Amino acid sequence: MNIYTQHQQELAETLRPSASRSDWTDWKWHVRHSIKTVDDFEKVLGVSFSEKQKKLYKMTLAKFPMSVTPYYLSLIDREDFENDPIFMQSFPCVEELKIGRYDMTDPLHEDRDSPVPGITHRYPDRVLFHVSNTCAMYCRHCTRKRKVGDRDSIPTREVLEKGIEYIRNTPRVRDVLLSGGDPFLLSDDRLDWLLTEIGKIEHVEVVRIGTRTPVVLPYRITEDLVEMLKKHHPLWINTHFNHPRELTASSRRALQRLADAGIPLGNQSVLLAGVNDCQRLIKTLNQKLVKNRVRPYYLYQCDMSEGLTHFRTPIGKGIEILESLRGHTSGFSVPTYVVDAPGGGGKIPVMPNYIVSWGPNKVVLRNYEGVITTYHEPTTYESSYCDRECSKCNLQLKEDDAEEKAIGIEKLLSDWDDTTSLTPWDNERMGRRDDVA
Repeated sequence: MNIYTQHQQELAETLRPSASRSDWTDWKWHVRHSIKTVDDFEKVLGVSFSEKQKKLYKMTLAKFPMSVTPYYLSLIDREDFENDPIFMQSFPCVEELKIGRYDMTDPLHEDRDSPVPGITHRYPDRVLFHVSNTCAMYCRHCTRKRKVGDRDSIPTREVLEKGIEYIRNTPRVRDVLLSGGDPFLLSDDRLDWLLTEIGKIEHVEVVRIGTRTPVVLPYRITEDLVEMLKKHHPLWINTHFNHPRELTASSRRALQRLADAGIPLGNQSVLLAGVNDCQRLIKTLNQKLVKNRVRPYYLYQCDMSEGLTHFRTPIGKGIEILESLRGHTSGFSVPTYVVDAPGGGGKIPVMPNYIVSWGPNKVVLRNYEGVITTYHEPTTYESSYCDRECSKCNLQLKEDDAEEKAIGIEKLLSDWDDTTSLTPWDNERMGRRDDVA
C-alpha cells in the first residue's frame, strides 16, 4: 500500500496548493511538476544555498540539465542533504564540469555500433533498442549524459519502425533490450505497439525492458500498464536501485505488481563514490531486493563518461565489495561485477581470484573464509574433439524439447494422447485380423 506522508503532502502543496493524494499517486503529475531549477529545488526541499553555490550549480545545469520527480526529492534527508545518496544522484554538482583526461562523450561507442538510428548491435544475438530519450529523472551518473534533455533526438515513430525493420531483417537477433531514456515514459499504447510489433518477429525469443521508474517514479507502474505487459510474455524487466533507502513502500508496491504479473525482475546497480561504495550498503541493498523478488544482476563500475570522474571508484573497491558478498550471503544475492569496456568492448566480468594455483592434475582453490583446498581433475576424461562437423558427432545433438510420452494406463488417462485402448502384442483376435488382411 502506498504511504502518503505529511511531508509529501506539504511538498506537493508547495508545487501546487490544491494538490491532493490522488495527484501524488498520478505519475503524470510528477512528470509535469518535476523540479528543474535550483531555485525551485530550494523552495520545494526547504533548503538554502549561498549565492556562490547557486552560481556554480546553474553553471552545471547549463551543460547537464536537472529533472527530479517530487517523489524522489521527497526521500532526501533535509537534515543532512549534502551527504544524502538521493540528493547526490539527483542534484547537480560542480564536479560534473571537470572533464577528466580519460573521460569520453560516448565511452561505450553506442553510436558507432549503431547500424540504424536507435539500434546498438554489439553482441551477436541481441540488440539494444533506444526507444525513448525521456527519463523520469536525470541521474547525475548517467552514462548517456550526452543525450539527456535533447528534445530533438526523441525517437519518432518512423525511427522506431526502422529499428523494428532492422530486427526483422536480422535473424540472428533473438533478444531485444528496450532502453533509453526510459521506455516506461512512453504511453501504454506506444509501448504496447512496440512490444506487439517485436513480438511478431519469429526469431525474437525474449524482450527485456530497462527502467528506473520503480526507483524514481513508482506510480508509473499502474494496473493498466501491468495488464498490458502481461500480454507480451516472455518479458524481463531490469530496474536500477543503487541504495537501500530507495526501496520505499511505494517502490516495493511497484515491484510487487510486476512480480505478481509473472515478469522476472533483475537489478543493475552502479558503484558510486560517496553513494554506495560500502560493503554493508551493497549487501543490504541486494538482500532487500531479493526479499522483493528482484535478482541482483549487475554491479557496474561507473563508466568513463564526461563529468563522472567524481563518482568513479577504483576497481579494487568493487572487488573488495564482492569479497564481502560471496559466501556471506545467498548466491543469488551476489551480482556480477562488470566493467563496460571503453570503446564498445562490452561487459567484462571482474571478480576476486579464487584459483590459487593450477597444475595438470589438480587445482588449488580458496573459499571466502580463506580456506585453501584442492580439486583433483578426472583421470579418465576424454574430450570430444570438435571440428564443427556436427553430423559426425557422437553426442546426442537434439536441441528441441523432449516429447512427453505416456505409457500404459497413464496413456489412456492422459489428455494429450488420443489412444483409446491398449492391446497385448500376442492377442489372438488381432492375429486373426492380420491373417484376413
